[in-house]
Amino acid sequence: MDDVELRHLRRCVELAAEALEAGDEPFGSVLAAADGTVLGEDRNRVALGDRTRHPEFELARWAAANMTPGQRAAATVFTSGEHCPMCAAAHGWVGLGRIVYVSSSKQLAGWLAELGVPAPPVRTLPIREIVPGVEVEGPVPDLAEQVRALHRRFHGAPD
Repeated sequence: MDDVELRHLRRCVELAAEALEAGDEPFGSVLAAADGTVLGEDRNRVALGDRTRHPEFELARWAAANMTPGQRAAATVFTSGEHCPMCAAAHGWVGLGRIVYVSSSKQLAGWLAELGVPAPPVRTLPIREIVPGVEVEGPVPDLAEQVRALHRRFHGAPD
C-alpha cells in the first residue's frame, strides 16, 4: 500500500470520527479516481432514522450519476469498515472497482459481540460473497485499532 492510499484510509478514520462526533455510527469512506484523486467522501448519516445512509452507498450513487462506466471500474473506494451487504451490492451494481477497508465485518461483529450489542437486522457477510469479482483489500491492522476505539466510544464502553 502506498502513501496516497494510506492517506485515504486515514481520512476514512477521520470521517468515522466526525460521524461519531455528530452522534452517528463511526463509518467514513473516500472515493478515489484511478490516479488517486479524491472524487468524493462521506460519513455515516443514519442517526436521523434512514438506516440506508451509509457512506459507501452514497458514494456509489454519486459515482453512477457522475462517472462513466470506465471511470467507475478504475476507481477505488476506501472505507473505515468493510461494506455491508447493501453497500457491497450497490458497489457491484454501479460497477465500481477496488475496495480497500480498514476493519473487516468479522472484526466489527466480534467487537460488537464483546460489547453486548445485538446483531444487526441484516446478516454480516464478506464483500466477496455479495460481489465475487471485485478486488478487495483489508483489514489494515495499524488503523483497525483506531476504528475499534471509535465503536467502543459509540457504544459507551470505557477505553
